[in-house]
Amino acid sequence: MADQTPQSYTNHARYVPAFHFVLAAMLVINLVYTVVHLWRMRTIGAAVGLMMAFAWILLYLYARAFPVTVQDRVIRLEETLRYQRLLPADLQARIGELSRRQIIGLRFASDGELPGLVRKALDEKLSEKAIKQSVQNWRADHLRA
Repeated sequence: MADQTPQSYTNHARYVPAFHFVLAAMLVINLVYTVVHLWRMRTIGAAVGLMMAFAWILLYLYARAFPVTVQDRVIRLEETLRYQRLLPADLQARIGELSRRQIIGLRFASDGELPGLVRKALDEKLSEKAIKQSVQNWRADHLRA
């Protein structure tokens, strides 16, 4: 079950401790161990061990990157539909000017503040971080990957 704590800019990032901290630490320790082992032993088996340590790190990175990329695509689709419903015609014509990162930042804006924040993001070329910090009425996302 997703955490239903009220979200804001300061607490919206999601961390899964077993993945982000425990597994990451285990992979770093394994990499250090295999480097030391290869340095001491200089065998084919030790070299393969180092190769596998890097493979595990790549797997770890891609296991996070792939679902986040899919999530970003879904966010872009959801927000485009939301913009069509909530934005005035002049802003709807400019939706294509928004960057992917701006769209991701705008998803946290409430319906009422979205038009003004979209206009500001476009006119001032705000970054994702600046957009999130500008949100007054945070629209929580408890289902993020």
